[in-house]
Amino acid sequence: MADRPAAGVDADAREDARRTRFDRRLDRIAFPSNTSLTARILAVNLIPLLLLAGSLFFLDSYRRQLLDERYRLARIEAQITAEALAGASRERQEALLIQIGKEQRMRLRIYDPQGRLVADSFALAEPSFVLGDPEADPFLEDLARWTDAAVDFLVGARAVPPYREPAEQDADAWPELARAREQGLTQIELRHAPDRTPIITAAAPVGLNGATLLTTRNARDITMAVRSARTSLLTIILLAALLSIVLSLFLASTIIEPLRRLGRAAVRVRLGRDRAVEVPRMQERGDEIGVLARAVSDMTGALRQRIDAVESFAADVAHEIKNPLASLRSATESLARVEDPALRDQLIAIIAHDVRRIDRLVTEIAEASRIDAELSRATFEAIDLARLIENVVDARKDRGLDRGRTVTVERRGRAALVMGVPLRLERVIDNLLDNAVSFSPPEGRIEVIIGREGERVRAAICDEGPGIPPEAREKVFARFHSHRPEEECFGDHSGLGLAIARTIAEAHDGTLTVRDRADGRSGACLVLDLPAA
Repeated sequence: MADRPAAGVDADAREDARRTRFDRRLDRIAFPSNTSLTARILAVNLIPLLLLAGSLFFLDSYRRQLLDERYRLARIEAQITAEALAGASRERQEALLIQIGKEQRMRLRIYDPQGRLVADSFALAEPSFVLGDPEADPFLEDLARWTDAAVDFLVGARAVPPYREPAEQDADAWPELARAREQGLTQIELRHAPDRTPIITAAAPVGLNGATLLTTRNARDITMAVRSARTSLLTIILLAALLSIVLSLFLASTIIEPLRRLGRAAVRVRLGRDRAVEVPRMQERGDEIGVLARAVSDMTGALRQRIDAVESFAADVAHEIKNPLASLRSATESLARVEDPALRDQLIAIIAHDVRRIDRLVTEIAEASRIDAELSRATFEAIDLARLIENVVDARKDRGLDRGRTVTVERRGRAALVMGVPLRLERVIDNLLDNAVSFSPPEGRIEVIIGREGERVRAAICDEGPGIPPEAREKVFARFHSHRPEEECFGDHSGLGLAIARTIAEAHDGTLTVRDRADGRSGACLVLDLPAA
């Protein structure tokens, strides 16, 4: 069936082609040509989760924010504590060190102007915190520390020195104390404990006499907060990935297995090993796969019908050509042995008749064979069917093809516009008129009635012949069916006229059928029904 022209069809076709080329390029870039559909579905569903997994690295910014906040807190604590210690007696200073260290879970040390350690809260009282021992930690803690190190490496985090207690307890062992004494400002330093938790030290001057304060805090809560957020996010990602994999496999099974069934059936049909192979129609599916399955099934059925029709047509062609060839052969063989001039003239007439018959058959067969191919490539245009029929009737009258029959054309209703190929529709009307002339009595009347009914345009060509019985109305459209009146010479018709006419009608989304005359008189009406333009 030929395509119908539509507004902007060329632009739409170019846009579809452009999109198709883009999609193919994108598909080649994203997936190798041998990637299975299951792998593609999994990849498409897992790629967003992998991108989400990348957000694990952004937890480093969350950790930096926590550290920055803790730096400010350490600075403030060191300055407030230094102010409280300035001017206090030795006993008061030691009491403050013990109280603040216990409440804030810090270690506080005071150094005199010469840099010697004067007081240490851990020496004055029970230590308020203990650094973790990696050797005693369980495997999960080791895994967490390994993950911390891996993330720091991947995000390019600044290297942090390890925390170690100096052998000599003087101010020169702490760089932050030296800077605080030189600049007279509070200094902050970050180090890693053996278990990779942050150790934040703050050095602040105490009073104006050169003494300094060093606070040490093990901010394990920062590490725990980051690890907890990472664990929660990783758990969500893993659960989502597991669910995505399960759903992807389910989706793949609902898509790929039916496609495999269709593929296997198509291969068996192509190989032709079993003519009874049926392509599954999947009636239970109302989605695109079901539509595809039914379309492939219908296409396979249509191809089989076409193959059967071609095989039958070839057999019919061989049969139809064999008869005149046999007659021609008999006549030519007899011609050499016949001496009677009258009999020779009769044989020559038979030979000429058979040659014309074969020529007519070959022409009609070639015409019938190429109609489908031509119409599939043709561009349809709007046609006034009534005017086209009038032109055909006038041309036949001028050439004397109606052999004394009277042909009348009657328009009914609105304009009878259809979409089609003018030359092919002319062929339909010409064949129908030929048929009507053959069966109409001498001086008979042939009526052509054209009208529009709803969204259809109908043209009925009615003769006054003997009519066609209901049981034979489909046979007349069979190829090489040539039931003709007795007065017509045998072989003057190929039997393809009505078959060609119906083929053209169906290629125009129409029908060609036989009906009785509406007025009840003897005769038949061949009705061409086409969609209105």
